[in-house]
Amino acid sequence: MLASLGCGNPTAVAELRPGETVLDLGSGGGIDVLLSAKRVGPTGKAYGVDMTHEMLDLARNNARKAGATNVEFLEGLIEDVPLPDESVDVVISNCVINLSTDKPAVIREIARLLRPGGRVGVSDVVADDRLSPQDRTERGSYVGCIAGALSFDEYGSLLMEAGLADIQIDPTHELADGMYGAIVRARKQAAEL
Repeated sequence: MLASLGCGNPTAVAELRPGETVLDLGSGGGIDVLLSAKRVGPTGKAYGVDMTHEMLDLARNNARKAGATNVEFLEGLIEDVPLPDESVDVVISNCVINLSTDKPAVIREIARLLRPGGRVGVSDVVADDRLSPQDRTERGSYVGCIAGALSFDEYGSLLMEAGLADIQIDPTHELADGMYGAIVRARKQAAEL
């Protein structure tokens, strides 16, 4: 539990299946990667990407202690993940996308990484559409995962512009006036035959 600093439980909504490849954006201490690895089983793979050496060291140590053999932690940015195109079935993230200063790049990266038919199961912070960026800033800080949040409309538009479909953004709890913890789901269209 000390490895988790998120705002939700993306592994609970990602509907992970044995044999799948999952990627956790901003994996921190690795708890969601380890939970995912267990769900996808020995024929699956769970990747985590983080930009800090300290978190990568912690995550790798946690994986070693857990005896997880189907995990890999990569150093990188969530805007530029060091994996090839269409290499994962599921992208998860736990209250990290809202911290990015280039959210459109993160969403495009998700679309690039997903295989056709792949899906997104993200916990994040989302703002009421009525709130301006200044309103959002007044309600919190980046440390509190609030100030950088996209609105519901902005989030949905970015997912759609990246080519994702079946978009659902469901608030789970209010964090501050007009600011919500939310589950974000989407799917990459399957290749046409």
